Amino acid sequence: MTSEELRDTTNKVSRATAIILLCAYIMFLWYNLRTHNSIFDEVLEKEENKDEDGQKEHFRPKLTLFESILAIAVSLTLVSLSAYFLVEQISSIVERGVPDNFMGLILVPLVEKAAEHLTAIDEAWDNQINFALFHCLGPSIQTALLNAPLVVLVGWGLGKEMNLNFEIFMVVLLVLSILVVGNFLRDGKSNYMEGGLCVLVYVIIAVTT
Repeated sequence: MTSEELRDTTNKVSRATAIILLCAYIMFLWYNLRTHNSIFDEVLEKEENKDEDGQKEHFRPKLTLFESILAIAVSLTLVSLSAYFLVEQISSIVERGVPDNFMGLILVPLVEKAAEHLTAIDEAWDNQINFALFHCLGPSIQTALLNAPLVVLVGWGLGKEMNLNFEIFMVVLLVLSILVVGNFLRDGKSNYMEGGLCVLVYVIIAVTT
């Protein structure tokens, strides 16, 4: 098989996989929001009752529909501008010696998810562990089942060569991360030892990239 044939095969497999992942994400949303939403609602309602600060916020005036739409529009504009300037600076940062893998796996996600990280820390501090897990694991699921497949399909539509052909080292890191986090969450409890080990795994990934 020539390199051209191998590349074509990789692209075809990646596009088929991307479609399957999108179907999995749609099924996940249907399960989470439609057929079994009562399970998640019950858990999240218990978490809300734990937060005394959150109880006080219920008495604050709510935004009107127009104010909400305006806030969303302003937020989307600012996020889009931030993303644009961030992407513009990536090449200059890489030219200064920062590895591509470190840039993609560590720096960009930290900047992109900074608000969600702070929210998860605040919720964990208030003993709202399920909320914190939703904010930690939700974006990871969205990236794996929605963002990555969309990049492949949009690239396909634009005639750009985008595929899911990751290096074996990255795949191993992903599998190990899933196994570590899944094992810690299996018993429904956690402690500072397990949290510290998760941080150490993250540091190892950052160092090895």
